[in-house]
Amino acid sequence: MEKRLLRALVAAASVIIAASGLTGCSGDTSSADGAPVGATSSAQGTSGGTAISAARCAQNKAAGKITYLTGYFYQASASILEYLAADKLGYFDALCLDVDIKPGTGNTSQNAKLLASGQVTISPVSQQDVIQARDNGISILGISAYSNAGLEVLMTMPTITDLKQLNGTTLGQKGSLSVGISAMLTQAGADVPSIKQVVVGYDPSVLPRGQVQSLTGFISNEPNLLAAAGKQVKVWRPYDYHVPGSLGGMAANPAFAAEHRTAVEDFLRAGLHAYDYCSTRGEECVGYAADLSDGGYDKAQNLKIWQTEVALVQQTKSPDAPLGLIDMDNITALAELLAKHSMLKKTSPADAKSFFDSSYLTALYQSGQLAWPAP
Repeated sequence: MEKRLLRALVAAASVIIAASGLTGCSGDTSSADGAPVGATSSAQGTSGGTAISAARCAQNKAAGKITYLTGYFYQASASILEYLAADKLGYFDALCLDVDIKPGTGNTSQNAKLLASGQVTISPVSQQDVIQARDNGISILGISAYSNAGLEVLMTMPTITDLKQLNGTTLGQKGSLSVGISAMLTQAGADVPSIKQVVVGYDPSVLPRGQVQSLTGFISNEPNLLAAAGKQVKVWRPYDYHVPGSLGGMAANPAFAAEHRTAVEDFLRAGLHAYDYCSTRGEECVGYAADLSDGGYDKAQNLKIWQTEVALVQQTKSPDAPLGLIDMDNITALAELLAKHSMLKKTSPADAKSFFDSSYLTALYQSGQLAWPAP
């Protein structure tokens, strides 16, 4: 029985590695069929027709093909699942967008390089990764983010009630300790140098088996895998220690974004509209992702990933800001954190703000509500 459990955990974990971002609810603005209250039936985009003016349609068609590279294959993470659903539900067609969806491998650095080269148009990239990419001369533009919380967490067994208890113990990580986890431990008063770090694989059962006393992971992945196996753990979030992060960050090729503003706006619009739809129809939308996969897609675990991330964004997004709006104060805090840990070569916190543009996102909202279809 134990061997079967371990094999199941390893198989599930190997195909579920969190990518750049998360999402949450943007407010109860949808009718029963998924359209925002007050939208006309022509705005649904499921009938094969367009839902925008001829002039805007022509602008969007002139943009040509938009290549969207996912963060990690077809995992049901926020910033991935809603865009898969937007395609399936016809929202891109309704806005005259030609979107080609490609599966990413989880290599954020590679996504950034492909964006900068123009081989990819839009892709999920966390805000901290946008800052580091620009610091390294890789030109990409951050255009939206769902929350200032991040996905990375530290897990311990429930007997740990204070992170200082980890002093002198063994921490399992996947190759390096993230700046967010390190900052959280320091903020909590732990003696980070005294904690022995070992590289572990993607089997989270090393924690309940006692091989490590703490384990890094992603809030929507490993805790859900362990819970499904009947193992409860305590989850420690950097966000709760006022450590900046980002969730559901999206970035674009700067030249494309400057030349084809309406296409970038409407790409985000379709994703946010689908996000509203999928926030209450997770099982259906996860099915769309499963249909795109070659096989072995764990629908149950991916549904948990989506539901966990939606709940996290709903909990941590600013209640006074539209979903997706970039918090420039958070950008400054992220740049300061990266600089403190010697992870920036030339970028100042003031410079970092210029790597992001919220205007594509703010153009989508009217009186605080997502406008659907495009005005």
